[in-house]
Amino acid sequence: MGHDEHEGDHDHDRDHDHDHDRDRDHDRDRDREELPPGAGAGKILFLDAPSGLAGDMIIAALVDLGVPRRVIADALVGLQVTGYHVHFGTKVRSGIVATSFDVHVDERQPSRTYASVRALLEGSDLAEGVRARALHTFHRLATAEAKVHRMALDDVHFHEVGAVDALVDVVGSAAALEHLGAELLVSPLPMGRGYTTAAHGKLPLPPPATVECLAGLGTYDAGLDFELVTPTGAAIVGAHAAGTHRWPSMAPERVGWGAGHAELADRPNVLRAVLGAPAPALASGRPTHAVLEANVDDATGELAASWIETLIAAGAVDAWATPITMKKGRPALTISALAPLEHAGAVASAMLRETTSLGVRRYDVARTERPRRLEQVETPYGRIPVKIAEGPFGPPQVKPEFDACAQAARAHGVPVREVLRAATASAAMWLAGR
Repeated sequence: MGHDEHEGDHDHDRDHDHDHDRDRDHDRDRDREELPPGAGAGKILFLDAPSGLAGDMIIAALVDLGVPRRVIADALVGLQVTGYHVHFGTKVRSGIVATSFDVHVDERQPSRTYASVRALLEGSDLAEGVRARALHTFHRLATAEAKVHRMALDDVHFHEVGAVDALVDVVGSAAALEHLGAELLVSPLPMGRGYTTAAHGKLPLPPPATVECLAGLGTYDAGLDFELVTPTGAAIVGAHAAGTHRWPSMAPERVGWGAGHAELADRPNVLRAVLGAPAPALASGRPTHAVLEANVDDATGELAASWIETLIAAGAVDAWATPITMKKGRPALTISALAPLEHAGAVASAMLRETTSLGVRRYDVARTERPRRLEQVETPYGRIPVKIAEGPFGPPQVKPEFDACAQAARAHGVPVREVLRAATASAAMWLAGR
């Protein structure tokens, strides 16, 4: 699944003046205050990508933000791969001075399968958190490739994408994200059009694997015949971003700029990284969700439970049933759902379709949300996903995913409460050690 040919347009075009880059870079270093480990705890890291993104742009933007270069360098030493060197520089795009990042290959690098990349990372000297992030990124990419080419996961052949430049991009970005420890969000990503040449021949833009990697994230037509989002960049944000926002409710504290190498005709080729504290959504005064309600007086408990499941499947973030008394003393239920505004119509339709009510009430509300993310923690019963909610609302809240705990409990023949306890304790240790 060779992508080096089309990633080269964005990630690895090296037609630039390195002497000029070093001079500019020296001046920029003196102005950059380094961020300590865990500087992003409880905060949002927002990647604003109107020109798309690639692995090198992500690393460059995070270093420009304040992640020390030695964090990247130490991780690359732990990778234990030779035959290359890296270089940070600067580029000016529409008057914006942005950091750039290059990988220079000094020796011919082998092509690798997903199985060999996984073995390389598992046998490396990377810190555990960095290794886990890198493995997650490559798993995202390999899963996408396996789906596109309908083959076994371990047999996915990365060609040049598994070579040293992509390994550096994946491991370097993993180290930077782990150093910050912030919740990652990304703007809707622009999709270029046209065709590109890859190892298997002509491919449409965006490449099939890129689209698969971006499942669940927002995209839009960029109106430009160019590859704006590379497979490596897509895999990084696909693996680690908690969601897509035009601009999240946040109070910006630090901004970094990462430069792409190509000159784009209609926009500056830069990626903006913004670190800041989450701000309550109510501060905007604009509705974010809708509450939908219907009264029914002929529902059993089983029916009510099935309606709740259907409403959540239709896009509601929560749904519930409330006992009420209607006219003439008839017992009844109010079926309610909370849905993002963009899903309110679909949820209302599902409520009318599934229940016996002849009408649905709606009122729009603004919802203050506590930032949350999903982390994988190690337990004696395997890796368990744990939801961690932080932000400026007191101590973090930790909640293991119940279905995963129940599955692990059945596999190990222990009570679910033991898996829940182990996952909660492991998450608390992870939070304390950040």
